[in-house]
Amino acid sequence: MQMNYIRELPGPKEIKERYPLLPEYASLKDQRDAEIRKVFTGESDKFILLIGPCSADNEDALLDYCTRLAAVQEKVADKILIIPRVYTNKPRTTGDGYKGMLHQPDPTKKADMLHGILAIRKMHTDVIAKTGFFCADEMLYPENYRYLSDLLSYIAVGARSVENQQHRLVSSGIPVPVGMKNPTSGDYSVMLNSIIAAQHPHTFIYGSWEVETEGNPYAHAILRGSVNKHGQANSNYHYEDLIRLYDMYAAKNLQNMALIVDANHSNSNKQYLEQVRICKEVLHSCRHSADIHNLVKGFMIESYIEDGAQKIDEGIYGKSITDPCLGWEKTERLILDIADLL
Repeated sequence: MQMNYIRELPGPKEIKERYPLLPEYASLKDQRDAEIRKVFTGESDKFILLIGPCSADNEDALLDYCTRLAAVQEKVADKILIIPRVYTNKPRTTGDGYKGMLHQPDPTKKADMLHGILAIRKMHTDVIAKTGFFCADEMLYPENYRYLSDLLSYIAVGARSVENQQHRLVSSGIPVPVGMKNPTSGDYSVMLNSIIAAQHPHTFIYGSWEVETEGNPYAHAILRGSVNKHGQANSNYHYEDLIRLYDMYAAKNLQNMALIVDANHSNSNKQYLEQVRICKEVLHSCRHSADIHNLVKGFMIESYIEDGAQKIDEGIYGKSITDPCLGWEKTERLILDIADLL
């Protein structure tokens, strides 16, 4: 009944020196980040697509997928900004199962946090070098954000983390948009309180330092559906859900009202093919309400090379080993359809 210390891990500075972000990419990141911020402030009418596998479990497949995305980005660049999901941590409801590349750089082997830190840093830098994309990751562990802080253009705070004080305070010091998901209960007020906290300045302890933040004006909402007391999924992407959120959001007088709609998770009841219909329904709502149109800034979509999901030991290239994802052909068609509907 104790915590066993295995080894001391290298700090973020040392890891960043092993896999640095080259100066030419740092300049490109500044440009891309500015373009993304303009969507959330309303200065740009482009649409955000946060899209990629549930969990980035294999670098080769992930790079292949992101290369395909880059080709599609060129076709829709006048309307859509694609931010690949390169999620290196996987929250587990019970704590069991694959926890992401950070824990297991090889999903078939036991946890190795040192190799995991190096693997996720390398994977993110490789995506940048080969595709020009600066990606999104989930901030499951606020302390670990520092290992990737110079590489990421978007951060998501999950449904089980959104009530946590440290996630909220750290988000207030992040220079890129941070999406706060509604909790699994579906309570909008919890999500909005998290946004309020993230948009305000704070002083707190972080990584053995006393730090001070200025607040993150780009913190915003993500609707991902909810689960009721019977364990049944309830969606929250319909017209009346979006209007309700708009009214509650407006009453808080927050900066840069913005929403990303998560088309999977409880919104689809993990029926990954439903993501296509859900995206089109939300766009239909946007056409019928100026308030919804101004609120919705994009979608979060779970997508990979192959449809569905597999067990870890099946070894099918480009197929999710966690939640089921939309396969590549359907993904490309959906991106092009979204562009046509905008």
